[in-house]
Amino acid sequence: MRMYRIALPVTALAASLVLTGCGGDVGTGKSGAPGPKGAAGSALAAVDALPVKGRAPKTGYTRDQFGKGWTDTDHNGCETREDILKRDLKDVKLKDKCDVTSGTLVHDPYTGESITFKRGASKIDIDHVVALSDAWQKGAQQWDKQKRAAFANDPLNLIAVDASANRRKSDGDAATWLPLYKAYRCTYVADQVAVKKKYGVWLTDAEKSAMKTVLDGCRDQKLPAG
Repeated sequence: MRMYRIALPVTALAASLVLTGCGGDVGTGKSGAPGPKGAAGSALAAVDALPVKGRAPKTGYTRDQFGKGWTDTDHNGCETREDILKRDLKDVKLKDKCDVTSGTLVHDPYTGESITFKRGASKIDIDHVVALSDAWQKGAQQWDKQKRAAFANDPLNLIAVDASANRRKSDGDAATWLPLYKAYRCTYVADQVAVKKKYGVWLTDAEKSAMKTVLDGCRDQKLPAG
């Protein structure tokens, strides 16, 4: 299970990371500064291999560009949303082989709280760790529909989280939003790096700097497989 988001201005976010010990020396902080280096196989090392470009316009983006809702990309007979609920919740009860009716998110990655799931009155969302709109502005406009649908339904990019925190995150990247629960930030950023590496989604300068600030505090954080 991956382990969080708060909408802070970039400058305030960077300051909070330094003050809370979640970051370290990232060189000059200017575009092109080398920043910290990570060991082979680490999320920090992988950041430097990702392309860096400006953010493209959001023109043409809709959720449907990534497929109409959840699909069954792994062909197990269940929609991806149900698969993620079964993966991330404890004490899961099912209506049938697929539909989760209740369960508990014991340790919400974005807030650190325990949240009860009840179908029809849920306070839990399935979040895209790398938001679809963010991906659209950093390369996904050029993908075909099959690749976009795979991205939207990839378990590597999906996590059950507190619904309110998810709405606050919106389509923010690491430069504009990090989980309130600080203990999860390294895992969260490492997951974003893994997703962007897998699909070829680029970073902005500010995003790369923010990622390296977080991962400098956990240089041995492994890049998730997926």
